[in-house]
Amino acid sequence: MKKILTLALAALMLLSALSLTACGKAESLKLGLGVSASYEKASDADGDTNGEGEVVVTAAVVLVDANGKIVKCVIDTADNTVGYTSDGKYVAADSFQTKYEKGDAYGMKAYAGSAKEWYEQADAFAALTVGKTADEVKALVADGGKGTDAVISAGCTIAVSDFANAVVKAVANAADSSATKDDTLKIAMVSKQASSKDATDEAEGVNEVDTTIVAAALDKNNKVTACKADALQATFTFDAKGVATLDTATAIQTKNEKGDAYGMKAYAGSAKEWYEQADAFCAACVGKTSAEIAALAAGDGYGVESLQTAGCTIGVTDLVETAVKAAK
Repeated sequence: MKKILTLALAALMLLSALSLTACGKAESLKLGLGVSASYEKASDADGDTNGEGEVVVTAAVVLVDANGKIVKCVIDTADNTVGYTSDGKYVAADSFQTKYEKGDAYGMKAYAGSAKEWYEQADAFAALTVGKTADEVKALVADGGKGTDAVISAGCTIAVSDFANAVVKAVANAADSSATKDDTLKIAMVSKQASSKDATDEAEGVNEVDTTIVAAALDKNNKVTACKADALQATFTFDAKGVATLDTATAIQTKNEKGDAYGMKAYAGSAKEWYEQADAFCAACVGKTSAEIAALAAGDGYGVESLQTAGCTIGVTDLVETAVKAAK
C-alpha cells in the first residue's frame, strides 16, 4: 500500500509540474499586416508652382489570439508627396518620413491646436483595438470617418477610417507564428522615389514613390519571432505642361494584394510570385537580430546564396533595409 501511495504521489507531482510548465509557456499568436492606401491629390503645375501628387499609406500590425481578438497593435502612416514642373519635368524628392517618425515635429499641437500629437493619437486608437475582433474595430468608426465617442474620449480626435481599414485587413491576414504577448511589436515603412521620368510631347511623365512595409515581433533578446512584408507602388503621371493625368480615384493594391496577378511568374519567368518571395525572406528573418538580417543582403542587391536557395531571388535591398529598421 505504501508503495502504491508513493507512486500515486509521484504521478500527482509530475502532473502538477507539467501543468505549471504549460501555464508558464506563453500562447503563440498570429501575426498580421494590413495596408490601406489611397491617392489623395494630383494637382496641375501652374507657372512657378509645381504640380503635386500625394499618396497616403497607412499600415497596421497586429497579434491575434485563437479567438480572433487583438492582443497587440501598432499603426503608422506614410504621407508622401512628389512634384512635377510646368514644363513636364519630375522633381527629385527629398527623403520620406512616416508620421510616427516625425514625432512632435509633425506639428498637430503647434499648428492644429490639438491636445495630442499624431503619434499619440495613433497609439490611442491602437490601444482601443486590444481585446477586440475585426468587427468590433469597424464599429469604432463613426459617420464622417471620425471615431466614436469612446475613441475621441481616449484621445484620438482625428479621422480613423484608414486606421480601422488597416487593422481589419491585418486581422484578416493574420497567420500562425511563434510570437507571444511578451514580444515587442514593430512596424517599419521605407519610401523611395523610383522609376521617374520627364514628360515629352509623345509620352507622359512619371513620378513614382515606392513604399516597403515590414512588420515584426521581437523577443527579449531582440530576435525576430514573426515577420511579414508588403510593398506598393504609387505612380503619378503628367503631361509636357505639368498637367496631372492620374485619376486619384484609382485604387491602389499592395503587391501582396495583387497576389498572382502581380505577374512575376508570367512576365519575369520567376519560379515564385512576389508575395511568395517576400514570405521566404520573412521566414529567413525569424530567429535573427537586426545585424543578422542586414547580412542577408549580398553586394549586388540580391540576397545571399542561402536566401536565394530558400526561394527569394528578387532584389532585397529595400526589404532588408526595412526589416533591419523594424528589428531595431
